[in-house]
This record gives sequence, structure tokens and C-alpha cells, in this order.
Amino acid sequence: MTNDLLGFDIGGTKCAVILGHADGDRIVIAKRVSFPTPVGPVATLARMESAAKDLLAQCKARPQAIGISCGGPLDSRCGMILSPPNLPGWDQVPVTDHFSKAFGIPAYLQNDANACAYAEWKWGAGKGVNSMVFLTFGTGLGAGLILDGRLYSGFNDMAGEVGHFRLAEDGPVGYGKAGSFEGFCSGAGIIQLARQLGLEVGDARQVFEAAGAGHPIAIKVVEITGQYLGRGLAMIVDLLNPERIVIGSIFVRQRDQLWPIAEKVLRSEALPRSLDVCRVVPAALGEQIGDYAALSIATLKV
Repeated sequence: MTNDLLGFDIGGTKCAVILGHADGDRIVIAKRVSFPTPVGPVATLARMESAAKDLLAQCKARPQAIGISCGGPLDSRCGMILSPPNLPGWDQVPVTDHFSKAFGIPAYLQNDANACAYAEWKWGAGKGVNSMVFLTFGTGLGAGLILDGRLYSGFNDMAGEVGHFRLAEDGPVGYGKAGSFEGFCSGAGIIQLARQLGLEVGDARQVFEAAGAGHPIAIKVVEITGQYLGRGLAMIVDLLNPERIVIGSIFVRQRDQLWPIAEKVLRSEALPRSLDVCRVVPAALGEQIGDYAALSIATLKV
């Protein structure tokens, strides 16, 4: 049996096809190709299938399973994508059936936060722990949960939607709710917060750069974001008692500014006994986490 795995990362703006090789407790990315997401599921799946067949022919690879990572909502048990907001027209798309028939091997589907959590647990910052929470902290905020050594996705794949938690009566809007965890701790929310306070920026990176240069409004935005990150983390620590919380994207790049503020709030609000056994760390898989995430799902049932 080969140890080759095939991954599909389906996003609203771009897609990637990844060929990987499992080597003991690590994964090696052999080759990948990415392209802007075509319009509609028929064109997208056809393009991904064609790209994958080209990769397999070039590398003379025979993968044993396929992993698919995509934004939710979806039904992982049925392998169905269910109208994600960033994929217009993707209504009830049987994506695992499509790829399983095209390649003659099993295909498995998970939402992108779960897939990233599983990848960080297998190969990244959560390796070796029994319980872990992964926070995306990118354009939005979602979580993937590893509980008692297993990926936990909930009864209908809705577990981990911590971005919907309301942390304040008012504030930037995230996940359709003002004052939500996503509103305070996401790229889109940070931009909203900066503009509400009178700082015009194009992206979250500019806020942190301005704060580093001493801009008072930018410093205030970073303080608010850090405080609410600490408050949200305290809720997660108290509820799930994890060994590790791994945070991606913006936190990885801006940890030096955010963590001292967040840690202070976390220590003041979380139960000490739970916090004593939990480490909060940046994600380790870097900019290729989406590739590793898709491949990791191919290992879920292999």
C-alpha cells in the first residue's frame, strides 16, 4: 500500500490541489497547484479533478485517500457542502461522492477550522496532546476541537463556532452579531473597530504596524482586541479544560503585541486549576496550514 494522500482545499477566492506523502508521524508535501476559484461547483470540481490527475501522472503517485477542506456549513458524514456564504451556488454539493468516483478511493470532508485543528494536532503545535482547541483568527474566527484524542465536530458539524459568542453588549460585528468574539478577534473585526475609533485602514496588518509606530488609536485597537482575546480564551479554558490552545494567522504574526494583553486578562478570568495545565501557543504549520489541513483529513479514516 502506498502512503500517498491527495488533498483538496476549496476556498471562496482560491482552490488548491495537494499531493502529500505520509512518512511515519510526519507529512511531506510532494507537489501542489493552486488557482482562482472558478464560478460554481461544476466548473470548480472539474478544474480540481483535472489538476489532480495531472499531478498524479507527473509524480506517478497512487494515493490511498482524499481529504477535502472547505468552509461550512457542510455535512461531513454525507460528504455534502451546504451553501457556504463564500461559495455562491454551492447548494447540496456531494463533493466526496464526486471525487471518490473520479479517483476510485475514499474521500472525506471537514470544514476548514476542523481540518486545520486536526493538522496542527497531528503535525504541528498540538502534537502529542490529548485535548486541544485551534482558533483560526484570520478574516473570521472559528475553532476546531480535539477532545479526548479525537476530532469533535458536533452532532451536525456545528461544534466550535466560538466566533458567535457574545463578549460585549456592543462592538464590531462578526458572525452577524455585534460584540461577538469574531467581531473583536478577526481581521474584519479589527478593521471595523479601527474605523469606529477614527483610524482609516485597509487591513488589520496596518493597525498593528501603526500601533508599533506609536499611533494612539491603533494602540487602543490592539489593547481592545487583546483584552477580548483574553476574555474569549478564558471561556474556552473554563468550558473545555484543554491542554493546549493553538491560534493561527493574525496571532502568529502579531503575538508580541497581542499576547501580553490577552494573557493578563486570561489569568484574571480563567479558573487557575484549568489554566495551570493549558498552554496557549501560535500555530506551527505557517502559511501552508491549508495544504496540511486538507491532507490531514485524508488520514482521518485511513
